[in-house]
Amino acid sequence: MSPPPGSDGESAEHHPSAQDRPRRIMAMRGFTFVERALLVVIAGLTMAAAGMELWRVYLARDISLADILLMFLYLEVIGMIAVFYERRGSPFVYPIFIAITALARLIVLQGKDMAPENIVFEAGAILLLSIAAVVVVRAGKS
Repeated sequence: MSPPPGSDGESAEHHPSAQDRPRRIMAMRGFTFVERALLVVIAGLTMAAAGMELWRVYLARDISLADILLMFLYLEVIGMIAVFYERRGSPFVYPIFIAITALARLIVLQGKDMAPENIVFEAGAILLLSIAAVVVVRAGKS
């Protein structure tokens, strides 16, 4: 049995009462609604961007590695949205995958013009992000 509010030096503000519960539930429902609505907007914008990229590739009649990596970025954003929407798995690993793909795309796009030490730094960042992804995935399984 927990002590009454204020008996251990804490104020009553730290112990939510039963009358605050409906307000907390309504607030959480509101936040969930806004979150889901924004996820739908982000999904729509991502699909539009992917469609525009496909149209650009079609018009140029040329597919480069950078185009493929960009499509992987879009795919990973959609995957992250699905994870957030369904509340399954660890959503924290998807931004790491997106960052890895973005760094790889940057190396591909600017590799010839970049200073060698910058390529090493970016490769090190990819390695660090990869280790972070493994840690996040393994921590989620335990």
